[in-house]
Amino acid sequence: MRARAVLDTSVIIEYVNRAGKLHKQASLIFKAINAGKLRAVIPNPVIAETFYVASRVYLELKLSDPIKRAEKLVHWIYRHPGMEIMRSFDLDVEAGRIKLEHGLSLTDCYVLAASKILGIQAVFRKREKEMKDAEVLKEEFKLIFLEDYV
Repeated sequence: MRARAVLDTSVIIEYVNRAGKLHKQASLIFKAINAGKLRAVIPNPVIAETFYVASRVYLELKLSDPIKRAEKLVHWIYRHPGMEIMRSFDLDVEAGRIKLEHGLSLTDCYVLAASKILGIQAVFRKREKEMKDAEVLKEEFKLIFLEDYV
């Protein structure tokens, strides 16, 4: 059985942003997904956030058809055989519990909830301000931050 990990929006965006400081690290994850060595779990809210953030990035870069590009990206994620979109009532409730306890962004809560439910690692680009107690989070969740692999 191949390894699985839950991906945060930030990891996907870092992968498509070739100028990103952690693009190389994100690329290694997607190389493993494309090679069938890693299966990415994507909580459904990550799809919406990825569309939004990618659209903004493409707009900033003044690329043609930024909205269409963002749609293509999320369609690619949705159809990719190495990625599994996760949605369930249990996921929603667990994300809500994590939001109550830790006050993180809702999308981050979904990533952590999926990680907890499945017993697999959650991958984030870096520790955000709201994850100031990342060491406390590491006691409860299996976390990986791309910034730790520079």
